[in-house]
Amino acid sequence: MMRQVELVERIQRYKPQVNEALLNKAYVYAMQKHGDQKRASGDPYFSHPLEVAAILTDMRLDESTVAVGLLHDTIEDTTATRREIEEMFGDDIGRLVDGLTKLKKLDLVSKRAAQAENLRKLLLAIADDVRVLLVKLADRLHNMRTLDFVPPQKRARIAEETMDIYAPLAGRMGMQDMREELEELAFRHINPEAYRTITDRLAELGDYNRETLGEITYTLKNLLAANGIEAEVYSRQKKPWSVFRKMESKALSFEQLSDVFGFRIIVENVDDCYRALGIVHRKWNTVPGRFKDYISTPKQNDYRSIHTTIVGPSKQRVELQIRTREMHEVAEYGVAAHAIYKDKGAAAKANGHDEAGFALSKDSNAYAWLRRTIESLSEGDNPEEFLEHTKLELFQDQVFCFTPKGRLIALPRGATPVDFAYAVHTDIGNSCVGAKINGRIMPLVTRLQNGDEVDIVRSNAQTPPAAWEHVVVTGKARSAIRRASRMAVRKQYAGLGHRILERAFERAGKEFSKDILKQGVRRLGHKEVEDALAAVGRGEIPSDDVVRAVFPDYQDARSTSVPAGGVEGDGWFNLTNATGMMFRIPGNTGPQDDQGAATREAMNRAIPIRGAASDMPVRFSPEGAVPGDRIIGISTPGKGITIYPIQSPALAAYDDQPERWIDVRWDLEGLGRQRFSAQLIVTAINAPGSLAEIAKIIGDQDANIHTLSMVRTAPDFTEMIIDLEVWDLKHLSGVIARLRDAEAVSSVERSSG
Repeated sequence: MMRQVELVERIQRYKPQVNEALLNKAYVYAMQKHGDQKRASGDPYFSHPLEVAAILTDMRLDESTVAVGLLHDTIEDTTATRREIEEMFGDDIGRLVDGLTKLKKLDLVSKRAAQAENLRKLLLAIADDVRVLLVKLADRLHNMRTLDFVPPQKRARIAEETMDIYAPLAGRMGMQDMREELEELAFRHINPEAYRTITDRLAELGDYNRETLGEITYTLKNLLAANGIEAEVYSRQKKPWSVFRKMESKALSFEQLSDVFGFRIIVENVDDCYRALGIVHRKWNTVPGRFKDYISTPKQNDYRSIHTTIVGPSKQRVELQIRTREMHEVAEYGVAAHAIYKDKGAAAKANGHDEAGFALSKDSNAYAWLRRTIESLSEGDNPEEFLEHTKLELFQDQVFCFTPKGRLIALPRGATPVDFAYAVHTDIGNSCVGAKINGRIMPLVTRLQNGDEVDIVRSNAQTPPAAWEHVVVTGKARSAIRRASRMAVRKQYAGLGHRILERAFERAGKEFSKDILKQGVRRLGHKEVEDALAAVGRGEIPSDDVVRAVFPDYQDARSTSVPAGGVEGDGWFNLTNATGMMFRIPGNTGPQDDQGAATREAMNRAIPIRGAASDMPVRFSPEGAVPGDRIIGISTPGKGITIYPIQSPALAAYDDQPERWIDVRWDLEGLGRQRFSAQLIVTAINAPGSLAEIAKIIGDQDANIHTLSMVRTAPDFTEMIIDLEVWDLKHLSGVIARLRDAEAVSSVERSSG
């Protein structure tokens, strides 16, 4: 186990003026608090925070962050308190340790909502202070290094969490070394067989190409030196997970991979980067389409480098990365590297130099991504959507496009002009109707390429179609489209609710306005008037309830003249046409029970019919219809109108008779709670008790069997037709779902007439 003097020496290598007293105090405090606690491996528990601190020194972080690494488990696992830590180490360290304690339960569970909520907490904590992320990643890295001692089931879950969240998050923060090690450790436990196979093949390939790699390194270094450029040149090998992912995504065999090995050229300044590029390109042929300049256009995680591929000295493809030392630090350590440059800048200022360096602030591209992600926390998405959108952005590679004014927009690979519009601004995305790519009008489903100039065509009358959700690839666009769709539907329902309430208040002899509705909106269980209007439009709140909420002394005069269920005493029912004219239709005179058939017939008064004479009778097709179904009326001379659900196959017989089609719709206003008829075809196992089980399920679901007939009986199965009475389509769907789950039932379908 590392001694405290060794920990101090590790920091002194990159920060000579280290606060030894702080580190020594944190070391002793954590060791005493953890006492005799043991890890799953049997090692003293204190070995874990000590290794976390060592990882933080590898990232070359300051002594305060290293002290937080030593203390990060004390509040959670010992008798230590935040107040005690603040008294001993200061408010800053106390706040960070407490923040990490709240994230201790970020060992994500399989439930997506809980996983998403924990991810929210992590991102919010990072936004407050990035050191929370650095310590959390160091903590996860050491846990992954010692994962073999964890039970297999928990081991697999932790590995999947690491691959899903922590590794890509480290990548988004620019910490490439951390990401690659987390991915490799997770890969080893998620797919051990593939990991062993690829690792063995990479080892064999490395041994076979050792001399070739040395020769290329020597040639490149001498070539650059001969042209006056001092550079470090070294080879690198692709990691097992990167190899496996490429083989899977592109359906390649191991032998088909051409970029297992690459070379990095580290030079002193940006000018040398471009000079080195020119020298290499003059010496060897380049591979077309394999050049990327991330110096002039950095990635969102602040990564800067030049990538190119040449046909090298041995007539094989060689991938090169050319960067400065500072770029290399950022590429390896990401946001952690900013602290190094901040220290350099402070030291330079103390010596009279005006070197700003990179500050550990929220001005980096990595922080910009983090800020955009956190903005979505306040936009009302449910946790599952947030998790989906964040994962989408974590895993995507990028393309870089431009607005007509030259603004650079970074997008995930595969992004469309719709993604581009939402990346510029949500209002631009919502009003997008078309796009010009490089001056040409192109479809909105076009995949953008690096360097495209995109000009969005807008219309204030546009509402984003829900289908766009399946076109876009960015989380922000999907979130905005879903939100706009929800708002558009809410607006439609609110408008319908407004019209329903105007009629209801008019019948009650009252004047309706939104201001009047405010008086009773709380009694209806809503905070906003628009929410209440939308609930009325969706049929969730009867209009009479709204009238009574605003005027508590209101009594519906119809309740004294019409029997319960809205049925008049002579068996006739009220019906209103499109102009609001009231007329009557005859009821069904077939068998009825007290609650079932009478209320089943009462539904007829809730169907306004456009273009029908007031004395025209109305009836339903044999398969029935329930609120929630889209319905259509078919007129028959001398017989009236027959109502069909829109999906009824019987309607095909009237395709060539458009004059018989009548526009009808549900209008349950004032009806109260009523049952409606629907017909099911049930195939059940022919065994004792099957019918009883089916009847019990229907009864338990608060549905009523009106008639039942056996239409076909076989040795194994019985087919029956059941006429049900249910409240609405949602109720019917619930009954069908429960029947399908029953052991006695083979299949359930709604009758098609």
